[in-house]
Parts: sequence; structure tokens; C-alpha cells
Amino acid sequence: MTKAPALAVMLAVAAAWAVFVTDVVSARLPSGFTFWAAEGGWRGTDGRPSREPSFVLEVVHPARSAAVEAAIVAIIAEYKRRFRQESVLRVVSSGRASY
Repeated sequence: MTKAPALAVMLAVAAAWAVFVTDVVSARLPSGFTFWAAEGGWRGTDGRPSREPSFVLEVVHPARSAAVEAAIVAIIAEYKRRFRQESVLRVVSSGRASY
């Protein structure tokens, strides 16, 4: 019986994410991006462990691109607002990419 509510929550999150990608991410990152579904876990300020559906957004871009940096900061801010998140993990790493 508990699987049905969990599935409903997951589908609702996926639908909200799809709208977010269309309205926010695609508009700010026209050169492209990749995302995939994940599950996040952390310990809240009350010390209790929490888990929830999540998404990973990967953006490969030129180093020191002010336009992309501003886009990512705006996407994070809107994600926090829209999904009522206290924080968003951002990982920045150097690498080489070719197509």
C-alpha cells in the first residue's frame, strides 16, 4: 500500500521537474545540458536523516564563462524557490570535452 503514494510523489516530482527544465533550464542554457533522476539523502538540522527524489543537472561549458555562471546561479536560485529547498549542491570541476 505504501508504494502507490510513493509512486504518486515520484510522478509529481518528475512532472514538476519537466516543467522546470522547459521553463528555466532550457531558456538559460541554450547550448545544452544533461540531466538524470537520482535520490538525495542528508541529515536535517533536527539530526534526522531525510531522503527525497532528486535530479542531477550536468553542464559542460568553457571555463570562466560569465554568461554560463550567471545562468547557473539563476537556475539554482529558481530551483530553491520553486521546490522549497534550503540548499542545492553544486560541484565544479575541470575537464576536457570534445564532440
